[in-house]
Order: sequence, then C-alpha cells, then structure tokens
Amino acid sequence: MTLGIVCDLDGVLYLHDEPVPGARAALEAFAGAGARVVFATNNSTRTPAAVARVITERVGHPVRADDVVTAAVATARHLEGGPSRAMVVGMEGLVSALAEVGVAVESEFPEVVVVGLDRELTYRKLAAATLELARGVRFVATGLDATFPTPRGPLPGTGAIVAALAAATGRTPEVCGKPHPPMRRLVRERLGAVEEVWVVGDRPETDLAMARAEGWRAALVLTGVTRDPAAVPDELRPDLVVASIAELPERLGIRISP
Repeated sequence: MTLGIVCDLDGVLYLHDEPVPGARAALEAFAGAGARVVFATNNSTRTPAAVARVITERVGHPVRADDVVTAAVATARHLEGGPSRAMVVGMEGLVSALAEVGVAVESEFPEVVVVGLDRELTYRKLAAATLELARGVRFVATGLDATFPTPRGPLPGTGAIVAALAAATGRTPEVCGKPHPPMRRLVRERLGAVEEVWVVGDRPETDLAMARAEGWRAALVLTGVTRDPAAVPDELRPDLVVASIAELPERLGIRISP
C-alpha cells in the first residue's frame, strides 16, 4: 500500500526555530517506508524553496521545494487567469507566488486585495487595504489561522490581520489555505497516486478539517496550538492523537531506526 503523509509545519515539526524532538527520525521513517510526504502550511511568508530549506536546516531531514505546498501558492493558483493587479498585505512568499502566475503587486487601482501573514504590518498598510476593500475590490486571504505557535506562546497569525480588515469593512474574504478547496486541490496534485492519506497537524479547524473534507485520516499532535484533545469538536475528532510526530510512525506500523 502506498502511503501519503500531509504534514503541517509550525507546531508539528518545529516551534519557531526549535525542532520538535524526534521529528527528524519520524520523517526518516516515513521516507524509508516509501511514503509520499507533502509538507502543507498556511504560513504564506516564504517561497516553497525557502520553506524546504527551513525544514532541512531546523529538522535535519532533506526536503525539496516540490515537496512543499504553501497557502501562498494555493492563493496564486486560485487567482491565475483572473486579476492582473493586486494590493498585497503579506511578505515575499506571497508576492513571489502571485508574480509566478502573472499578478503584479500594485498600490494604485488594484483589482484584488490579497492578505497573508505580514510581520511588517503597519497601520498604513491596513488603512490602504481598507480603502480598496471599501470601494468593492475582490478580497482574498491565504488563510484564517488566528495564531501560530512559538516556544513563548501563540503570536498573531494571518487570521488576526484578516479579522481587522473584515471588521473595518464588513467584507468576508475568499479563503485559499487549509482546509479550503484551493489548498486541497494542490495537495492532492502533489500527493499523486497514493492509497491511504494521513494528515498530521496541530490545528483542528485547518488540518483536521482538511482531512475530513477529503475523506483522509487525521493524526493530531499535541506540540502546537492544541494541547487538550478533549476540546476538539466532535465533527473534527482525529483518528489518532499522539504526543508528537515522533510517535506517529510506530502507530502506523512503521519502524523507526535506532
């Protein structure tokens, strides 16, 4: 049986700059078993190549850009063939993904406002986006994750920025990251022909919801935003709960090399 693993990053493989203990051994076990591993993240700040380098450096397991799916790329695919000018609240990963499908970043007369995680967010950016949304341009978000986990605790995520714009304008965005269809389509494409798929994540409303939407199996790890599995809504209950990804290969019958 060909196994597919869809693996989240923040809170699963690492917390900010710190790798989750045992993550490298788990990825090596999946690779040794011939599993197709796709790394899927709602973090839109980096390009897939940069994400692959981060995983390789932090976790110590080599990853290729083709193994990575980001919400920025899913968003760009969603917009491909549509608007040619976008106002972007976001960072290089999102700007680069849009450029690859022919969407230029313009501050004047944009056809769409695209919102991702922006660690350089200013009131001026929020104000400019609010004015464009108020005049009716299209509103697209890479994701709605309210926070992302760090060793210090949760920090504001894309969803917090989207919420500010939604509150200021009364608008609801099109959302492209997990668990929404644009991201799911891209993940399916990268998985290819596999017989069983497990989604490994720490956030029920994105990772587990994506698994449920696709009829895949779900493993919840407790190293990220979710620490109490009893708090997961019944409709998103995972098939497995593990303390960390380090436990997952053996729970799936895959031997971890000493």
